[in-house]
Amino acid sequence: MKLGLFGINMDLCAADPGVAVRAARAAEAAGWESVWAGEHYVLPDPALGRTPAPPETPLLDPFVALTNVAAHTSTLLVATGVVVVPVHQPLVLAKKVASLDRVSGGRLLFGVGVGYLAPEFAALGVPLAERGARLDEHLDVLQAIWTTDGFARFDGRFSQFADVRAEPRPLQRPGPPLHFGGYVPATYERAVTRGHGWYGFALDPAGTEACLAGLRTAEAGFDRPAELGPLEISVTPRPGVPLDEAGLAAYAELGVDRLVVLPPRPPRDASAGEIADALVAFVEDLGPRAAALG
Repeated sequence: MKLGLFGINMDLCAADPGVAVRAARAAEAAGWESVWAGEHYVLPDPALGRTPAPPETPLLDPFVALTNVAAHTSTLLVATGVVVVPVHQPLVLAKKVASLDRVSGGRLLFGVGVGYLAPEFAALGVPLAERGARLDEHLDVLQAIWTTDGFARFDGRFSQFADVRAEPRPLQRPGPPLHFGGYVPATYERAVTRGHGWYGFALDPAGTEACLAGLRTAEAGFDRPAELGPLEISVTPRPGVPLDEAGLAAYAELGVDRLVVLPPRPPRDASAGEIADALVAFVEDLGPRAAALG
């Protein structure tokens, strides 16, 4: 089972990007496949019930953080988990994605989602009610600017342009593999019809099984393009789920292809050096154990 590390752009890895490099190098040496970065431009203060992190959490832009990691590794994949596509200007996003894919040597996994955090959408001036439509159209814009021979044109609801091009295009053609994050039927449909994979966050084995059932329903109702190949399943285990042999095996038995794990939360009184050492030790311990599962 492939192993990814979530949060390479947050907490101490954001406050001290050198720690991110140290953790990524340790992951590469220990057999991990990838490191993942989430995305939020602002967080509500005070925190809401579904806030992904406390408002004081350090959180780097994922493209900057992953570029830093890519520059100090050679085989480790870098992944967004996930980019909130509707809040982006799509041509600017296309340039960011293509740039990171080039800088990393084609090691980017492009995780995308519709988002859900209403205060963030409001602060960025994007209507939450339009998020699904914006996601679909913005991805069409990316495809147009990356794949059209010569100049590109687009006439959509949210984007209109003509006679432009953006070079260089992503090293991976027609673009980095798309992984859709989310737990609703529309996300399952997008994953089946246009994604290389699906990504579920903070799921225990039972929650994972329920989502896989939703994906199977979508697969039965919608055609999957043959060029996409089998749908790859990535899951971040819910905090508290043990990552011992039995815990890892439970996900593998469900057909999960990749676990994108959260490192343990450090004690409140731990120093920065102790947190960094603990993160590296966690990476060095879990990598061989996950590899042993095959």
